[in-house]
Amino acid sequence: MNTKVKKNRTWIWVSLGLIALIIVVWILAVKMEGRKPELLTEMKSASIGKTHTMTIIVSDAKSGIRKVWVGLIKDGKENTITIKNYPSAGFIGGGLIKTESVEISIDTQALSLTDGKAMFRFAVWDYSWRKWGKGNQTYLEKAVLIDTKSPEIDVLSRSHNVNQGGSGLAIYKLSEDCPVSGVVVDENFYPGHSGYFKDDSIYISFFALNHQQGPSSKLRLKAVDFAGNTGLAGFPNHINKRSFRRDNLNISDGFLNVTLPKFSGQIDLDGNEPIDSFLEVNRHMRTANAEHIFKVTESTQTQMHWKGAFQRLPNAASRAQFADHRSYLYKGKTVDKQVHLGVDLASLAQSPVPAANNGVVSFADILGIYGKSVILDHGFGLFSMYAHLSTIKVEVGQAVGIGDVIGKTGKTGLAGGDHLHYSMIIHNTFVNPLEWWDPNWINNNITQKLNAIGSE
Repeated sequence: MNTKVKKNRTWIWVSLGLIALIIVVWILAVKMEGRKPELLTEMKSASIGKTHTMTIIVSDAKSGIRKVWVGLIKDGKENTITIKNYPSAGFIGGGLIKTESVEISIDTQALSLTDGKAMFRFAVWDYSWRKWGKGNQTYLEKAVLIDTKSPEIDVLSRSHNVNQGGSGLAIYKLSEDCPVSGVVVDENFYPGHSGYFKDDSIYISFFALNHQQGPSSKLRLKAVDFAGNTGLAGFPNHINKRSFRRDNLNISDGFLNVTLPKFSGQIDLDGNEPIDSFLEVNRHMRTANAEHIFKVTESTQTQMHWKGAFQRLPNAASRAQFADHRSYLYKGKTVDKQVHLGVDLASLAQSPVPAANNGVVSFADILGIYGKSVILDHGFGLFSMYAHLSTIKVEVGQAVGIGDVIGKTGKTGLAGGDHLHYSMIIHNTFVNPLEWWDPNWINNNITQKLNAIGSE
């Protein structure tokens, strides 16, 4: 009997020992895990202005997040910016929150912080039992510069005479390096670029007025520094009002039968009346194509590839002008209205199309209503476009010289006959090509300005 009791007691103690061992192992492996929380700071700039917002991402997959603290050290004084405690899932459960994005807002003026060097400090703790229950800690420091002064803009170009639907050039000098600067026309922004002059603080900005923007348009220069401070400056300008032609285009069933099959892979033609399919192309595809073009022209080379007047398609007659206001008539009724944002030039069928000036090919493909098209980047936000081509003879990234053949005229896309649709674009605005074909206009509005600054 005593032997059985002893054996039972032994098993009890062994069992209790195993349970205790399991608990200890669990505590060591789980509750006292040593992996530090992860902390990722998303700072767009090493400078902060009067106000600043930023995001930090904290995570701890094992024990969960206990606490986040952010401070800013300036002139030896520590300023607490953010402190946040996170809930526990109980004695056993650890932290409820495993990952979170923390938005941080800073008002340097409210904290009475002066301009100059400062230091961000970030800390995050988890719910591990390590360090006597304080948890694992991740600590990070990042140096920043407090800058609350707006950049100064010195306008160097003296005159800016711009036509409605036309182009302009502004030249200006910045007091500090700015990631964003350029001309604002009403609400449209035209980026400026350094690199043309030896002095990198001097910028040029090609800007435009679209066909609807007349003398009431507001023009100004804008610069935003790395701390987010904004500087604005007006500049002398005169806007010439222009009127544009109005034209009626008759849409026949014959035209629809020939043209719509070109778009069979791009829109659903089955079950729709031909005129409805045409309107889908003429309205919605036209808009989508313009958006695609402006995606291409968002990026530009900071080098002036072109020189002198742009070439026009040789021996060609103009069939449509820039900003023609077109009414589309079907069976005697107006079914649509659009604005023609280029010049149509007709020569012999499949005539060679020369590059209007030196540039780099930024697009060479099929593009909806424009058919086979080529877009050339001439530098600093200036582009030319060649549409309805029958063949394309260049590829993206290829450098071309003025007069080099880039393709042949055709009737691809929404073209009723063989011709070249030619457009000029500044950043995200179609402008009147007539100006760029005119050597006097280029000399008066572009070349003389650049030479005047270069000689100072």
